Amino acid sequence: MPASPPDSIAFIIAGASGDLATRKVMPALFALHARGLLPAESHFYGYARSALTDQTFRARLQDLLQCEDLPGDACDVSRRDFLERCHYEAGDYDDAAAMSRLLQRIAAAHGANVHRLYYLAVPPSLFATLAATLRMADSRCGADARTAAPWLRVVIEKPFGRDRATSDELTAALLRVFNEEQIYRIDHYLGKEAVQNLMVLRFANTVFEPLWNRNYVRHVHIEWAEDLSLAGRAGYFDGAGILRDVVQNHLTQMLALVAMECPWSLDAKHIRDEKVRLLRQVAPLTRDRVVLGQYTAGILAGHSWTGYRDEPGVPPASRTATYAAAVLEVRSPRWRGVPFLISAGKGLDCRRTEIRIHFKGPEHDLFRQALLSSGVAGAPLPDNELVIRVQPDEQIYLRIAGKTPGLEFHLDTPKLDLIYREAYAGKRIGDAYENLLLDVVRGDRSLFIRGDELEAAWDIFTPLLHDLDATSDEPSPYAFGSRGPEARDLLARRFGIEDA
Repeated sequence: MPASPPDSIAFIIAGASGDLATRKVMPALFALHARGLLPAESHFYGYARSALTDQTFRARLQDLLQCEDLPGDACDVSRRDFLERCHYEAGDYDDAAAMSRLLQRIAAAHGANVHRLYYLAVPPSLFATLAATLRMADSRCGADARTAAPWLRVVIEKPFGRDRATSDELTAALLRVFNEEQIYRIDHYLGKEAVQNLMVLRFANTVFEPLWNRNYVRHVHIEWAEDLSLAGRAGYFDGAGILRDVVQNHLTQMLALVAMECPWSLDAKHIRDEKVRLLRQVAPLTRDRVVLGQYTAGILAGHSWTGYRDEPGVPPASRTATYAAAVLEVRSPRWRGVPFLISAGKGLDCRRTEIRIHFKGPEHDLFRQALLSSGVAGAPLPDNELVIRVQPDEQIYLRIAGKTPGLEFHLDTPKLDLIYREAYAGKRIGDAYENLLLDVVRGDRSLFIRGDELEAAWDIFTPLLHDLDATSDEPSPYAFGSRGPEARDLLARRFGIEDA
């Protein structure tokens, strides 16, 4: 189990005036503070180029800090207390003098031995610059950086590079300032409750683990679908595309948890060792196993949506993919021959993230034969399927075959269903950032990406990305509000996946 939080921490959020900090990081820290999960002496320091004061920084945060589930006026009391602990220092990201002023301010208020947690809520292009600034300003940074008390930890958020080479460059720049044990590479999908439940579902239930292999599983589908457009992110997204933005990180991390072997223990090292071992057994993707698409104008829920190339900030001839489907080959004894379909897209007909484990049917379809012999026509029953819904409503269900009530012999496929909001009514389901930030405070690295894990993930996608960058292929068009390009279904059927 993770260690208890320390007594005093200074949270330093670089990029504190941006959307990531104000809409995700600071509200998550407030939620932890309001529930008494952070040390009593926790203080929060924003750092960014915007010319703000402590008061204007607090005013920006005021309406974004919510905790309606607390009784009475406890939320208002906690909000006031939290905002009084929030401070701000303006400075460029390459300005060591400004960063030194902030650190002197922290030392004067809380002493020299306060623990420091840096959250780099800035574009990845600034990680190396900011790390170099910290090395000059913070005496705890450098080649001899310590992990013991008073500790220093740094959180960075994807994308971690654009391919294996740029990822390696970023890692090298960070390792000149921090050691690997101090770096927490965050992927917020790993903080979602349904994803955190994956290992428990697999390794604590004998009904699943003996069947979790090529002998019983027909295929696996990991899907990320969004019924939204770019929402103002054209500047970032058009340079990244759906493969770099979602597939290489979020979906690949879920793949590792679904397919890895049982770790020796719950120690972070053992869990991450198994994830790395699994990722190194995934064959690099080739163009014939991938379908790329780009949404065009369409109608969803009675509303007209423009095509991707007509979005503000998108070049009119952009070939950036807003949809990707790929069939991965896991070359391990457990999974050899089982296709893993991963798909992600914007501008689709729904919003959901799901992991679907599709089991093989019985060798002898007894009830299909019984229905046919009694003159009842119909298609074979669907195979059993275990579905782990990550969002929007956390849910785990198993689709089984069963007889419907009545005198006639009719079969159906009901669901054995765990709906989180019903099964855990009255228990708050924490935000992913809350879960992960608390892990950073406790020093639990289980759900954070290690350097060699990042290398293994990039090795799967880098050859494909370089191949795509060198060609002029157009992504397949699909209408906004549809299921995606038709070529996705052709790809799935080619690998024996009929109902993706």
